Amino acid sequence: MDIGFQKTIVFLFFIFIGILLKSKFKSKEEISGIKKIILNLALPATIFIALLGIKVEPHLLILPLLALGLNLLLFLAMPFILPVMGIGRGTPEFRTAKLLVPSLAPGLSSFPFILEFLGEDYLAKAAMSDLGNKVFVLFFLYLVAMNWHYGLQSNGKKNEGKKLGPLIRAMVSEPVNIFIGVALVLLAFGMSMDSLPFFLSETLEKLSLIMTPLVLLFIGLAVKIKRKQFFQIFSLLCTRAGLVLLISGIFILISGIQAQNEILLILAFGLSACSFWPYAHIAAVDSMEMEVEPQKKTFSSSFGVAVLALSFPLSTMLILAVLNSGSFFEHSYTILLVALLLLAIGLSIPLCIGLNKKWSIQRIVGYKLKSATENA
Repeated sequence: MDIGFQKTIVFLFFIFIGILLKSKFKSKEEISGIKKIILNLALPATIFIALLGIKVEPHLLILPLLALGLNLLLFLAMPFILPVMGIGRGTPEFRTAKLLVPSLAPGLSSFPFILEFLGEDYLAKAAMSDLGNKVFVLFFLYLVAMNWHYGLQSNGKKNEGKKLGPLIRAMVSEPVNIFIGVALVLLAFGMSMDSLPFFLSETLEKLSLIMTPLVLLFIGLAVKIKRKQFFQIFSLLCTRAGLVLLISGIFILISGIQAQNEILLILAFGLSACSFWPYAHIAAVDSMEMEVEPQKKTFSSSFGVAVLALSFPLSTMLILAVLNSGSFFEHSYTILLVALLLLAIGLSIPLCIGLNKKWSIQRIVGYKLKSATENA
């Protein structure tokens, strides 16, 4: 059994442990405590280390731009895809999905397999590509989340000046943003983790180590997926995977890439699971809306956890299938065919559910009409 697959089992096992521990956590406040440790300690330390570990290679600068382009294309596609999935515009679930689905978490999902199947050189390229994704999830999506929050909770007032003040205060007061700011300043002066005093770098590294286990345990503890929601999210994630392969296939066709490992890298990176970092923005907004009714909130935290919980295993299976495919994806038309297949699966599920619901309603109406006729 290869090491990448074993790492995946470990990650899934942490989620399973979280599910088993649900009975030990009697209140939402207890689970919320774990979330606060993640958002205020583990996540800032992890981002700080990741930013100071950036090694910009000039000949690979196109890769972050390509990854950022993929993020933006998925973000722009969501308003058209989500209503088809039965997620209505203007709902907390709509905004949650629009924030989460375009994000990528290659560190948790694709990096272990890229290293195992393609080697260190391709892992370096994937890490370079992730810089564009980091800009998207840390900065762009944070601004989007806060803009939605202040736009919805300002009683319909269009005073941008009044919205800008709270947005700036929120950005400055968040631990994650403080750590990002300090890391960028140190990076500008050419500093790295090795430049920091030992006690400080060691503290940050120890805090970062608890990030992945805590996030996976939190997902297991917080996830509550209903049957209808499961099919809805599964179809959404299949459609996401189909879009990723469609965009990747078109790019490979236009650019003329023929190297098999390069193609596998593009596909595996794009199929990464949804990132936890946008969920951190959702949680930050949620903490500012404690008194707001669930229907009027900006995001649905529970829906976000469900998306993360299903995204990880599905992405893992797709990435493993791609990397074990040999020369199957050597030609762009094969990628496009698989993309269309995934899109068909993703779009057919809500269609079947809708037809089944319509048929059930017609059957009930027919039964009532028949009963009324017999009693007349």
